[in-house]
Amino acid sequence: MSNDISNLRKFVSPEIIFGAGARKSVANYAKTFGARKVLLVSDPGVVAAGWLQDVSDLLAEDEIEHVTFTGVSPNPRTEEVMKGAQIYQEHNCNLIVAVGGGSPMDCAKGIGIVSANGKHILDYEGIDTISLPIPPLIFIPTTAGTSADVSQFAIITDPVERVKFSIVSKAVVPDVALIDPETTLTVDPFLSACTGIDAMVHAIEAFVSTGAGPLTDMNALDAMRLINENIVDLVNDPHDLQLREQVMLGSMKAGLAFSNAILGAVHAMSHSLGGYLDLPHGLCNAMLLEHVIDFNYPEAEERFKVIATTLGLDTRGLNNQQIRKALMDRVIDLKRQVGLSQKLAESGVNISDIPVLSDHAILDPCILTNPRKSNKRDVEAVYEEAL
Repeated sequence: MSNDISNLRKFVSPEIIFGAGARKSVANYAKTFGARKVLLVSDPGVVAAGWLQDVSDLLAEDEIEHVTFTGVSPNPRTEEVMKGAQIYQEHNCNLIVAVGGGSPMDCAKGIGIVSANGKHILDYEGIDTISLPIPPLIFIPTTAGTSADVSQFAIITDPVERVKFSIVSKAVVPDVALIDPETTLTVDPFLSACTGIDAMVHAIEAFVSTGAGPLTDMNALDAMRLINENIVDLVNDPHDLQLREQVMLGSMKAGLAFSNAILGAVHAMSHSLGGYLDLPHGLCNAMLLEHVIDFNYPEAEERFKVIATTLGLDTRGLNNQQIRKALMDRVIDLKRQVGLSQKLAESGVNISDIPVLSDHAILDPCILTNPRKSNKRDVEAVYEEAL
């Protein structure tokens, strides 16, 4: 019997309540964690949609004291994390509830880290850098895509360096995720498309990641199937709760997959792009996806073949080159159908930006689990393809 443990895999996830109305158990969970005072983290878009008030009312009904922090940008910034932590401490809070998409959830994770560990949020960049346990986190996602509500990632923007940095730690896996598709009914079709494609990328990258295993594979494949079958209909019919639920389930499974298998070059390059130009994360992923598939294909042919089949392609009788082309065409077509066919150049990327983008991407932790080893020149070439 070999004592090689390189094939062992751990799988972390929060306690999950899934389904329409899940948000309504927020007060119950806050009480379970002994809430003295809750910091409620959100952003202006979620406030405008009415969900912050909804959750605030649920806490008030149970006489749970809370203070709100809504100063969060679409790509949350270091100074916003620090401001939130200051409010958390000034008000003597002992629990954090985040309501929103990836931005408020990532910001809330950062607030938890700083309020428990002191120091500046930049000091926690990287993998497993957090020493003291952070306050309990209850997350209510209002988009179906980022999966910050189930992941061990927090992605924060450093506006000084114009870069996004990753914090990866079991400490930032929320204690409870209340995943309620009703909250996504207010999301516009463009954001539904961006977050849906983001979730698809999570699933594809997790499935070909060098950190993949049986527990992440089943979640990744199911996520691909759910999103592939429902995302186009959802963008065309944003008020269908059944479609919302299917895509949100897909997003959740994609999150469980990537949180544990980690990601790859699409995300490393997308984090660099989003930090540099402050673009929507899902759009960054969409613009890079087929180019990274093309780059990675030779290193994971069998896995990509499974992805092609899962996305509804008949691969019988096709050779590897034909499957590669069919898969890339399928991805391009899916993006076109949801209205995300932009190229990098249209989004403000110049060829002269590529060296800087590549410098940042090659340092992102997501590049470590990409199936094909990549150097700076490889990354530059993929960015150039995507222009």
